Amino acid sequence: METIRKMNAMQKISDGLRRKGKRIGLVPTMGYLHDAHLSLVRKARESCDSVVVSIFVNPTQFVPGEDFEKYPRDEEGDKAKLDQGGVDFLFIPEAEEMYPPRYQTFVDVLEVSKGLCGDFRPGHFRGVATVVAKLFNIVKPHVAVFGEKDYQQLLVIKRMVEDLNFDIQIIPGALVRENDGIAMSSRNTYLAPEERQRALILYRSLLKGKDLFESGEKKVSVLSKAVRETIESADGATLQYVEIRDAETLEEIKNVDHPALIAVAAMVGSVRLIDNIIIGTSE
Repeated sequence: METIRKMNAMQKISDGLRRKGKRIGLVPTMGYLHDAHLSLVRKARESCDSVVVSIFVNPTQFVPGEDFEKYPRDEEGDKAKLDQGGVDFLFIPEAEEMYPPRYQTFVDVLEVSKGLCGDFRPGHFRGVATVVAKLFNIVKPHVAVFGEKDYQQLLVIKRMVEDLNFDIQIIPGALVRENDGIAMSSRNTYLAPEERQRALILYRSLLKGKDLFESGEKKVSVLSKAVRETIESADGATLQYVEIRDAETLEEIKNVDHPALIAVAAMVGSVRLIDNIIIGTSE
């Protein structure tokens, strides 16, 4: 695995791969990698000749008061995992090169970024869309893989790719859970042992909604109430939102008669956690 830190060097490598007819896959990350990230790498490897993983803790997607400075970082550990995972190139740009002085251009995906996390993290998805657009122009991938845990982010990127005519295939990677059910996240490392136990209520609340739907309930108001009450009845988790939206567009719905997303966000101690589940599929 080769590590690249300069944008022009990465572009030259990608140009060379394209001239050779190689299919390039990109997995953008903020590092501190876990098995869910590696599952995205495997997904990219399935359809690509060369896999590039980027590690960049993007300052423009953190809102004031969030954990940019203390976001977990482990470059050497990440390198070891990616090397064993068969990654060809690791791209680690510097913030000063990604956002030089007088930088002033951003990408705003308007509708899909509204609601859910968009209401609680204003400007977050603008930062996400901007840095991903930049990575697309630097790495020049044919394919990019994004995890379904950050479901709203996935749809923001899909919308941007379609609207701005990026010739890139976006492939979703399934949400990966720990053995106890908690969604894998780099921020799980912030949780104290007792907080980790409290955090399990998020997944249990989603299963409550799923079970209620599968028993025949289709009204979003009833399903949302059940999920909300499950979280609010537990100690140690402060609910931010429960949303049930169209799984393809994130538009609001009143009844679940096609695939829908149940998404939740809550604070457990000082840690903000998100989780989701899809209902109404034929699977």
